[in-house]
Amino acid sequence: MIIVPVKEGENIEKALKKFKRKFERTGIVKELRSRQAFEKPSVRNRKKIMKAIYVQQLRQNEE
Repeated sequence: MIIVPVKEGENIEKALKKFKRKFERTGIVKELRSRQAFEKPSVRNRKKIMKAIYVQQLRQNEE
């Protein structure tokens, strides 16, 4: 359960923004999306490797 303390006279938009930030940090949405479709471990590893290659290329291009 997410609890967001709201100060006296605080704007409701600001409190809502705090709630959204806390909710995003919990990772619930990310986990739900990953559970919607099963991903084979080999596919997961391939994506991880491809991401590492991509990041490495970006860093090389910066230099």
